[in-house]
Amino acid sequence: MQEADIFKALANPRRLQILDWLKDPVAHFPRQVDGDLVEDGVCALLIADKLGITPATLSEHMRVLSQSGLVRSRRIKQWIFYQRNEDGIGAVRAMVLESL
Repeated sequence: MQEADIFKALANPRRLQILDWLKDPVAHFPRQVDGDLVEDGVCALLIADKLGITPATLSEHMRVLSQSGLVRSRRIKQWIFYQRNEDGIGAVRAMVLESL
């Protein structure tokens, strides 16, 4: 993960909103037919719907978050599920604090 990728990911309010929702997916998203919200992550379609954006636009947001190491994805059937990467988030915190 490069610093530029991380700051790009964190500079967008929608990406920050996604990260916030993924902290507690049960509180922010309905039950899913496939995949557990906590164990497997949140279906991309649910995130896109909640943000009011197209799946293609969400895909770009999630690509940036994934490349920065802040989220990870999992495919279940034909769907992509996302959850926070707490190890990656911890590494970003450490990097930012070290830079200050």
